[in-house]
Amino acid sequence: MDIYWESVSTAFRLLATADRELMEIILLSVQVSLTALGVSCLLGLPIGTFLAIQRFPGRGTAISMLNSLMGLPPVVVGLLVYLHLSRSGPLGWLGLLYTPTAMIIAQILLITPIVAALSCQIIEDLQEDYRDLFTSLVVSRSAAVKAYIIDARYSLLTVVLAGFGRAISEVGAVIIVGGNIDHVTRVMTTTIALETSKGELALALALGLILLAMAMLVNFLATWLKQSAKDKAYV
Repeated sequence: MDIYWESVSTAFRLLATADRELMEIILLSVQVSLTALGVSCLLGLPIGTFLAIQRFPGRGTAISMLNSLMGLPPVVVGLLVYLHLSRSGPLGWLGLLYTPTAMIIAQILLITPIVAALSCQIIEDLQEDYRDLFTSLVVSRSAAVKAYIIDARYSLLTVVLAGFGRAISEVGAVIIVGGNIDHVTRVMTTTIALETSKGELALALALGLILLAMAMLVNFLATWLKQSAKDKAYV
């Protein structure tokens, strides 16, 4: 049990002293995750809304594929990105491998299906609720979409926070394409993996506790927003 107490005291010490290296790692982790999340929302929310409101041949297959992509193995995504960004790959001339940009690309591929699939389900449920009302009022498609998005804003925020939680805790893909280079691509999860391999278990566990605290904060915020969505829902 000593290792747990040592880890807790180490975590408090690192945070209390604002350890420069820790702050650098946390800042890079948040920057990479937020950038990937922003791009994923720009792609995933329109895709989810389109699949929710449009009816076309193959729609069910498209939604099933999207749901399946939510469970993409991170190491597979990391390997695919690595193959494309490596020197012999089709995008190797960009020189992005082992940079934060490569880590962002890997996270985008992981988060976008989650954002799209969850937003599709939310908008689709709202459409079922409003269908008869909007049909009787002869509401236009554009006005209906606007109403869906406004009414689902709190639930969509929980989708965004879920995507952030997935991004900040990612390790498999980012360590393959980022390389865990000190002061360049080292983030919280790759640092934990590194310290574990070095046998610095107390420090690795301390970093894990800090990461867990960040994830719990996001989850508490998601839960609070979800409850607000229920309280303020129109139907």
